[in-house]
Amino acid sequence: MVTIDETAPVIVRLGIGIHAPLATVWELHTDIAGWPDWNTDIEEAGLDGPLLPGGSFSWRTHGLAITSTVHELVHGRRIVWGGPAAGIDGIHVWTFEQGGDRVVVRTEESWSGAPVDAAADELRKALHDSLDNWLSRLKARAERPEFTDRAEQRAQAA
Repeated sequence: MVTIDETAPVIVRLGIGIHAPLATVWELHTDIAGWPDWNTDIEEAGLDGPLLPGGSFSWRTHGLAITSTVHELVHGRRIVWGGPAAGIDGIHVWTFEQGGDRVVVRTEESWSGAPVDAAADELRKALHDSLDNWLSRLKARAERPEFTDRAEQRAQAA
């Protein structure tokens, strides 16, 4: 199992409960090309091939162009990606767990590299705020009735 870099100077761990089916939350989160539709911090995003370990996707956030490689993918439960951007090496782990009528989404990310060493406190706050916004926006979108209803209809048809 791939994990974050526990020795990195910047590590942020956050979580949120989302009142929506797991299928809805997972679909929104792994539809990378759709991220800009609900996460206003992401200017553009797109897969460079299939969403599989070893595959990559490119995205732009806060003016920074990033290419991330998928390191691990367990459908409906876990996705891990990472890569370098502007001298920062990041590893990002997302986990999803259904618990009753909600999904608990946990995210943890580590950053290392010269820019992080030079400004760890500022970059820790920036990463915390970015991940907090990401989780809040994922929750807001997933809890919208049109997404919850669509996922329930797919589950009943299966």
